[in-house]
Amino acid sequence: MNYLIDNFADILDLTGTHVKLALVPLLIGLVIAIPAGALIRRVPTLRKITTAVSSLAYTIPSLALFVIIPPLVGISTIDPLNVIIALAIYSTALLLIAVPAALDSVPATVLDAADAVGFSPLRRTLTVDMPLAIPVFLASLRVIAVTNIAMVSVGALIGSGGLGVLFTQGYQRNYTDEIVAGIIVTLALALLVDRVLYALGRWGTPWVRTAKGAGT
Repeated sequence: MNYLIDNFADILDLTGTHVKLALVPLLIGLVIAIPAGALIRRVPTLRKITTAVSSLAYTIPSLALFVIIPPLVGISTIDPLNVIIALAIYSTALLLIAVPAALDSVPATVLDAADAVGFSPLRRTLTVDMPLAIPVFLASLRVIAVTNIAMVSVGALIGSGGLGVLFTQGYQRNYTDEIVAGIIVTLALALLVDRVLYALGRWGTPWVRTAKGAGT
């Protein structure tokens, strides 16, 4: 704990870098996967192929991606963009599976009602399917966000920065307090992001709170 207090400014700077490296890829994944996931859900064959490819992509070791990506896109191995691209691949792969699964959770009776009143496929997707799919989708999103926070630490092995620096430096100097500090702050950051996403989900789905209150 003394290490945290004595090096608070440095740790705060590393935390800011860590948040950027973890959440930017998540945002990129959302921009790609939400429209793509809504489209592939309507084509069973394409959905099966996408699920298989996404599952395979997620099995690629992160360190392997950190080595493969730089020569492909023309950047340095220690460039933070290397980590962002790698985690964006992982985030997109998982979200391409999560989005269709979340949309599948919308009750068929609701979809039939929307079709009956004349909603176009696009309008139904945007105003009915996606809002009602938020609770199921949010569960996957929280897992992916926390996973990204954990995986950013691996990037410290190639010099990308973030809280993983506390692990590599602590190991090199055999300084346990620094490693423990890295673990504490990483866990706290993951918990904070998870709670923020949970709160946003509750704010965005007031009908869920109403239903629970009525049930009680």
